[in-house]
Parts: sequence; C-alpha cells; structure tokens
Amino acid sequence: MIQATDTIRRPDEVPGVGRVLVVIPTYNEADNIAAIVGRVRRAAPAVQVLIADDNSPDGTGAIADALADGDAHVQVLHRQGKQGLGAAYLAGFGWARERGYQAVVEMDADGSHAPEDLPALLDAARDADVVIGSRWTSGARVLNWPLRRLLLSRCGNLYARLALGMPVSDATGGYRVYRTSALDAIDLESVTSQGYSFQVELSRLAHRAGVRIVEVPITFAERERGDSKMSPKIVAEALWRITAWGVRDRRQSVRRGLHGTATGQARWP
Repeated sequence: MIQATDTIRRPDEVPGVGRVLVVIPTYNEADNIAAIVGRVRRAAPAVQVLIADDNSPDGTGAIADALADGDAHVQVLHRQGKQGLGAAYLAGFGWARERGYQAVVEMDADGSHAPEDLPALLDAARDADVVIGSRWTSGARVLNWPLRRLLLSRCGNLYARLALGMPVSDATGGYRVYRTSALDAIDLESVTSQGYSFQVELSRLAHRAGVRIVEVPITFAERERGDSKMSPKIVAEALWRITAWGVRDRRQSVRRGLHGTATGQARWP
C-alpha cells in the first residue's frame, strides 16, 4: 500500500532531477549515432534522446529516424542544413523547455563523451544548476589525444578562466547538464557564437547569472570514426570572442565602480 507521504516517480524521471532530455547534434555521424544512442539508453534508461540532425548528406537523419521508430525514448529534430553546433543546442534547449523537461544534457555524437559517465553527471545535477563533465579536474582522463590538442585545450581553458574570471576548469567542455531553470536565468537570446566558443559563452552567461556550476570528472576519448569538426578558424574565433568578452566585462565593472563612487555607494576597505 502506498502511504500518503510516499512519492510516485514516473519511469521517465531521473530521481532528484526530473525529466531529462539528452540532445545529440549530428552532421555526418552515420558511423556513430546508432552506437552512441544505444549506449545512452543502457547507461540512463529513464532519459529521453533528441537527435538534432543538420540534414547530413551521409544519411545520418535516416538512421536517426529508424532509431526513433524502434524506441519511444528517441526523437529526431530535422534541421534545414548545417547551421552549427551552437544553433543545434539552442534548438534542443527550446524543444526541452516547450515540452516541460526539467534538465537538458549536451552530448557529442562521436563517442568522445562516454554515456557511461552520464549517471554521475545527473547525480551531481540534484544539487546544481549546471554540471560540466570536465576533462581538467581531479580524476578525469583524456585518451588518445596528441600533445598539440592537449596543450590547445589546457591553454585555451586557462586563458578563458583568467580572461573571464570564471571558476571553471573546462569552460570549453561540451558534455553538460543544464537544469531548465538555469536556462531560463541565462540570456540565451544574446548567444551568437558556435562550436568551441559556444560552450565558453554559455559558461560565462551561467556564471554571470549566478547559477550554481559544478564540475564532474569524465573520461574523454578522441573519436575513432568520422572526421573532427575542429579547425584553426574555430579556435581563432574562440580566442577573439573570449578576449572581447573579457574586455567588455572589465569595462562594465569599471563603469559600475565609477557609478557607485558618484552616487556615494562605493565600499572602501
């Protein structure tokens, strides 16, 4: 018998988090998408999966449709064309908010984000607004990356942390859980960046919104099949944007300080 004080949890809810949507953007991931969705479903059976495909010419969309036909926990969002990672995630966020999900997960389709780490991220989301699966916190592992990529990521994240004043060790990491309440607090309408810099911009906006961000160590592995979307142009764009955001934030801090002094609100030690 169920007592009045007992709670009934729906089979599609994660304890302490609620309904969770895992958004997996795809472009030419025909070799990877079926395997990654299968691993997600085994690792976290309660979550729903949304494959956001940018009209992949290699048939990824058709594979996604077949997965959805065979599993009610999988859905597909077909987009007009290659619009970028950031736009795909923003579309996924909108999908989740419109349908009443309590949390959204970002996950790459190439297998670099291990679905087996997802339960740990969701467990951390019980007491956090944003959870970042971090490659650069204690306990994390990075597999099969050449030294050049390791240095690029390490140095890029250090620069982002210093330039933007964020207490985040992996601001570029793309394996994340966002509570939809945190997305509501972030000014998503102002987001304009893509790819590498998209994750940094959301980290910055979440930090500025005052939501609670925690990092959980993950095992990150270089993709085994398909081509990486990383390019020198993407890295250059990220560095330029981080610098511009850092300069803008410091100017705003100076203006706030001057305004406080002029109105007699400044606090001096």
